[in-house]
Amino acid sequence: MKILVTSYVFAPSLGGIETVTALLIPEFIQAGHEVKLVTKTMETDDVSRPYEVVRKPGPAKMLELTRWCDVFFQNNISLELSWPLLFISRPWVIAHHTWIGHEAERDWRPILKKFLLRFAANASISRPIADALPVSSVVLGNPYSPKTFRVIPGIKRDRELLFLGRLVSDKGIDLILKALVELRRRGLAPRLTIIGSGPSLDSLRSMAEEFQVAHQVEFVGPQKGEELARSVNAHQIMLVPSYWSEPFGLVALEGIACGCAVIVSHNGGLPEAVGPCGITFEPGNSMALADAIEKGLIQPHFREDLQKHAQAHLAPFAPSEVAGRYLLLFSQMTGKR
Repeated sequence: MKILVTSYVFAPSLGGIETVTALLIPEFIQAGHEVKLVTKTMETDDVSRPYEVVRKPGPAKMLELTRWCDVFFQNNISLELSWPLLFISRPWVIAHHTWIGHEAERDWRPILKKFLLRFAANASISRPIADALPVSSVVLGNPYSPKTFRVIPGIKRDRELLFLGRLVSDKGIDLILKALVELRRRGLAPRLTIIGSGPSLDSLRSMAEEFQVAHQVEFVGPQKGEELARSVNAHQIMLVPSYWSEPFGLVALEGIACGCAVIVSHNGGLPEAVGPCGITFEPGNSMALADAIEKGLIQPHFREDLQKHAQAHLAPFAPSEVAGRYLLLFSQMTGKR
């Protein structure tokens, strides 16, 4: 089968869609299929890949690639990359990674996207995303990288709290700082590591100083690959306190795979991502977050009890498993095995 994958963003850009694209394509190739990737990300990297990456193609190239393929797979819908299907009929499969209509774009685009979904086979990364679509959709969770994110022997797990992600207001990092203040009133002073970068860095530093918890907080900047996995392994509890409804929560899978207990906001796809390997709290409630953290800090064997479920929970999110379910969908659309 010839699979054309479109991913509006791709490496060297960093993010969930980029990560999922990079994990799925090698599995498609391993299963014996031909793959080409189209992206709007112009910046290149020095990574050697066993498939062609076409960056920001012109109209003629897009038409050529669409004629070449047996299935047109969009890893998140993009009008800019799907227009050739108006002229060349191919089975169209869309993986939905976020809410349509929550984008910073003019109103007509979400309306048009929702209309066009009836002409495609739709897959969603979580049940809440599927429920928000105007058409039926199968739920296929995001894969994580078990080669990178795993329990690494010999690393001392001597740090308490970890946040990993973009430093932006909707991620709820300020809730963690407020929870630290409350925990101090209860006689607890856990250390917090913040891994990531973003526009809220300076304001978060100032807030930590204002709340008098700066001595407990370490901003280490962005990390990736083995360095990141080793950092996660050094922590006991990962926090994902997002205000907004996260479509899924790949970071939660990565934390679980590295041996952390995970505490997440009870909204969007986060409860689905964390499963039985963590606990949830009321979104936006710093007192509820402090309660959850306190439980994790003082309850004996808290992390170990949650980690008992990790292997079974993570198994369906292995790249080979997720890719296999996509390939089944492709074969149903094309009639090709």
